[in-house]
Amino acid sequence: MTTTAATTPAHVEPVFRPSWIARAIAFFSGTVGLVVKIVLLALLNALAVWAATVLADREKWPAFAALLVATAGIDAIYMISRNRAVPAKFLVPGLVFLAAFQIAPIVYTVDVAFTNYSTGHILTKGQAIQAIQLNSLQQPPNGAVYTLAYARDSGGRLVELLQDQTTHKTYVGTPKKLLAVPQSDFTISGGAITGAKGYTLVPQKDLFSIQGFNIPTGKGAEAIQPQGFTQAAVLEPTLRYDAKHNTFTRISNGTVFHDNGSGSFVSANGAEELEPGWKTGIGTHNFGRVVHDPLVYRPFLRVLAWTVAFAALTVFFSFAIGLFVAMALDKPGMRFLRLYRSLLVIPYAVPGFLSLLVWSGLLNDDFGVVNRSIINPIFGTTVPWLFSDPWWARVSCIMVSTWLTVPYFFLVSLGALQAIPGELVEAARVDGGGPLQIFRRVRLPLLLVAVAPLLIASFAFNFNNFNNIYLLTGGGPAANDQSIAGSTDILISYTWKLAFQAGKGNDYALASTIAILIFFIVATISAVSFWRTKALESLR
Repeated sequence: MTTTAATTPAHVEPVFRPSWIARAIAFFSGTVGLVVKIVLLALLNALAVWAATVLADREKWPAFAALLVATAGIDAIYMISRNRAVPAKFLVPGLVFLAAFQIAPIVYTVDVAFTNYSTGHILTKGQAIQAIQLNSLQQPPNGAVYTLAYARDSGGRLVELLQDQTTHKTYVGTPKKLLAVPQSDFTISGGAITGAKGYTLVPQKDLFSIQGFNIPTGKGAEAIQPQGFTQAAVLEPTLRYDAKHNTFTRISNGTVFHDNGSGSFVSANGAEELEPGWKTGIGTHNFGRVVHDPLVYRPFLRVLAWTVAFAALTVFFSFAIGLFVAMALDKPGMRFLRLYRSLLVIPYAVPGFLSLLVWSGLLNDDFGVVNRSIINPIFGTTVPWLFSDPWWARVSCIMVSTWLTVPYFFLVSLGALQAIPGELVEAARVDGGGPLQIFRRVRLPLLLVAVAPLLIASFAFNFNNFNNIYLLTGGGPAANDQSIAGSTDILISYTWKLAFQAGKGNDYALASTIAILIFFIVATISAVSFWRTKALESLR
């Protein structure tokens, strides 16, 4: 009798195959990782050395010190192999980007707000003094005029070849002196200098790439200044700078211009101001302008009132319409429900700036489809939606902003409504509550628990909704107070106009001041709103 033993198959251990992420981590954990780390740190240090050189050259010592400390800290963190340095290695990149894109702009904005940084006050004081001296050069009566040609000497240095158009004497000018040369050394053809012995004329095609210079004549501050590529003239200063007393004096009448401490040289009675000025700290002067200067605080208060109204009305109408539509479509058995919801989300899916440009065309006062195809055929007139009537322009801004925001609140409200327990609604219905009572006493309070923070965030967003104003009306139409703030400008668009269209040109300092005030206004309103919404927490 033969017995066959049953064999049990051997247990096979599953083969573990690490993921590509694990393999990549393992690959960069050894010598390769160390080499990569050293290379990246070397590049970072090279960039830091370059930045430190630039900062030192411009005498930005606080930034220079901060750069050295930060670079040394990053090197120490990434070269330490101990476990306690591991969290810092992951935190440092985020902190660097936070400092670069959040903290630095905030600090710079605050710094600018306490200066006079604006058109005419951009240079340093030394640069402003040089510019004033250069601007004061004028051609005196019967001043000499020269025919000019640019050339290079045997060493390749740029010189200016000159011939006095009255005496026909010839000269070679350098940035340091004027040399008389024999007329026979020059070749004159058709009233132009076509050659000079020992010099090579600059080709005409290269003239636009060279930079001319003033030539001292040896007679005080008088100098010969190029007036284009073919002519030069003698100019003499009308102002004299006294470095000891830090003043300018007009040579013709002795008027003295002194440093007023606000970045300008002004006359004794303040009637005249030399340009350009220079950037300097002026303390809280810009904040004082917002409070005391009627040319600033009147448009500021008007714009502030409209900004609050615009943001509040946009949020109110958007939430009301979005909630109404959400309640109307909160019926699972409705036909074409998905189609209705998809159509309502379209304004939210289309990029906002495209929608605004389309609406700007639709609402055009003269050629818009709304006026030509709807308003005029029905009412026999047109509506000045955007550019003529300030009140209609404000209505247009609120209407279009509401159209853009309704889909957002529709989605939020629909989700919040569906999160309300059905038992609560049924219990209220059993207790004899009508639809309005159930909505006011049950649904709305529970809805606000989830939606109130979003309402506050939406208010803050619309408070600074630059695109909706700029792309729709541009802040217009013009207001009656003759300020740069139009009838539909909100604070952020008013700030933009201050920065790029104010006064002599740009008033960055005042714009930064308004930006800081916007922050405090929004922060205050948001803080008060969040504090008031604490009462809703008891409904959870």
